[in-house]
Amino acid sequence: MLSRVRVWLNRTYAENVFFMDQLRRNPGDRAVEIHATHGDPDSPVLAAADTADLEPEGLSPAGYVEYALDQCVRRGIDVFVPRLHQAAIVAHRAEFAAVGTALLAPTPEAVAVFEDKATAYEAVRSVGVPVPPWWRVRTPEQLLAAVEELEEAGHKACFKPAAGAGGAGFRVITRAPFSLSHLSGFPGPHVQLDLVLAALTRAEETVDWLVMPRLEQPEVSVDCLTGPDNRVRLAVGRTKNGRRRGFTLDERCLAPARLIAGGFGLHYLSNIQFRMYGDQPVLLDVNTRPAGGLHQLSLCGVNAPWAAVRLALGEDPGVVEPPFLGQDYTVVPGPRPLLPAVLPRQRVELAEVLLPAVPLQAASAAEALPL
Repeated sequence: MLSRVRVWLNRTYAENVFFMDQLRRNPGDRAVEIHATHGDPDSPVLAAADTADLEPEGLSPAGYVEYALDQCVRRGIDVFVPRLHQAAIVAHRAEFAAVGTALLAPTPEAVAVFEDKATAYEAVRSVGVPVPPWWRVRTPEQLLAAVEELEEAGHKACFKPAAGAGGAGFRVITRAPFSLSHLSGFPGPHVQLDLVLAALTRAEETVDWLVMPRLEQPEVSVDCLTGPDNRVRLAVGRTKNGRRRGFTLDERCLAPARLIAGGFGLHYLSNIQFRMYGDQPVLLDVNTRPAGGLHQLSLCGVNAPWAAVRLALGEDPGVVEPPFLGQDYTVVPGPRPLLPAVLPRQRVELAEVLLPAVPLQAASAAEALPL
């Protein structure tokens, strides 16, 4: 009988409650226990896990590595899926291996390349992957020059941080003057050029932005599973066009995604995004972690989280082919349980304590989170 597998997800996205669900519903009925840690006591991943800890605040990357190693030893972790401080953690892969923990994460070199979007664009362009035109800007003058060049070519200009995730900081430039029309409905991504230039002029700190054309839909988000041998076992595209979602095996996106995943050491789970520049898909972004929407591949009969855990354990799942492509769909939110309320965050920080690991499915509210 195969032993249970103990998996840890640290400070991950709320959507990864579905990642956890899929691990438990693995095809071989293998016993899986999930440990979760987070800085937010109301993250649903804590309630979805079998055991949970509240992470300490204020740790340096090196301090977090020590914390993570201690978690792996104390919780008997077989596979660790790091999101927070991924770069620092993968640099210590041998130390985690020494305590019996496999890291479900890429190589340090891959993380370094794709932490910075400008570095990433240069790297993938050098191997033939199409990328959009882009400018790295730090001053009002550089921003204005980039926007004018894009507008002269007939494009809408947008900008985003050179380093970042999840679309944070993305804005579309408009020259329309600010008016009451911008105060109706819900806030959108558009921002007036004159306001941005004024803010940059007044700012005491410098920015580090990429300016590029606003790329068009459909967006294709390719989920890849790649082994430590750099061989890609799975590549499936998830399409997004407005509210409508679907799946694709279009080689215009899958071929460059495989090239990136296998050629740059994006081991285990990665997510590579494309959008349209004219009639050509070009690279939008590369995530060196599982995508929040990875579980949607279950609509194609694929359990990618479990295949990745098997690969991390040295149990090669082989090539993972979707048996079918699911029908088009949309995404709607749903309720998930939370743990009982805990002390205010600042009191937890001042006490410099962690919540003890909690067997959430068995403990009462009083036992689960002692005050």
